[in-house]
Amino acid sequence: MAYNLLKGKKGIIFGALNDMSIAWKVAERAHEEGAEFVLTNTPVALRLGTLKQLAEKCNAEIIPADATSVEEIEELVKKTMAKFGGKIDFILHSVAMSPNVRKGLSYDKLSYDFYHKTIEISALSFHKVLHVCRKLDAINEWGSVVALSYVAAQRTLYGYNDMADAKSLLESIARSFGYIYGRDKKIRVNTISQSPTITTAGSGVKGIDRLLDFSERMSPLGNATADDCADYCVTLFSDLTKKVTMQNLFHDGGFSSMGMSLRAMTQYDKSFRECLEEGD
Repeated sequence: MAYNLLKGKKGIIFGALNDMSIAWKVAERAHEEGAEFVLTNTPVALRLGTLKQLAEKCNAEIIPADATSVEEIEELVKKTMAKFGGKIDFILHSVAMSPNVRKGLSYDKLSYDFYHKTIEISALSFHKVLHVCRKLDAINEWGSVVALSYVAAQRTLYGYNDMADAKSLLESIARSFGYIYGRDKKIRVNTISQSPTITTAGSGVKGIDRLLDFSERMSPLGNATADDCADYCVTLFSDLTKKVTMQNLFHDGGFSSMGMSLRAMTQYDKSFRECLEEGD
């Protein structure tokens, strides 16, 4: 059901690749709620993905840009402002990638060249987007910027590797820029700490299927899906959350507040007993 929460609002959505992407789901929901926006990703991603289908569905323009390049972000923002005849109201940053994770390198044996790329792509790109938008005065007052994070920024999760460091930095950037942008322009900057979600990037995390099962058992409400996340993003883009800023907002069915659930303990007890029986 649509509520016209974003009627008249303009924005930029970074990171949609295919229909597995959270950014793809956010674009669909934003369109349903009346928003207009530009879709952007790297030229390589555009060739590999199916973004044209989303653009046609949402009546959106695609403007390629590498989110690690200040020059390309500037060109993207200028073209977007020209398209809409002025400032925008919201931005979604859904950009993350770790070469170390893709190569299966453990945290104690990672490549530092890859590590730098992880930080550059997954965190510093967010700083660059905010920096450029502030420099060009591209966002309207009471606008909203949202980046996607994960609980591994606060807690160690096996297999998440250097992405945990990147997410920690991402959240720090949101707080630092949130203060400056809020003080000067009444612009909100937040991160959403989403449940583990099967996306093209997420599927590269070692043991993602087991992580999904574990978090599902641990979360009182179960894992939040990509569609659920899209709903949440829409509320943060809307005027209903005008005083929410500098926050890392857990959207994980309660996982982040849990220590041990009955469902998880029951599964552990079952596995424990099976191990004992096999040992006998």
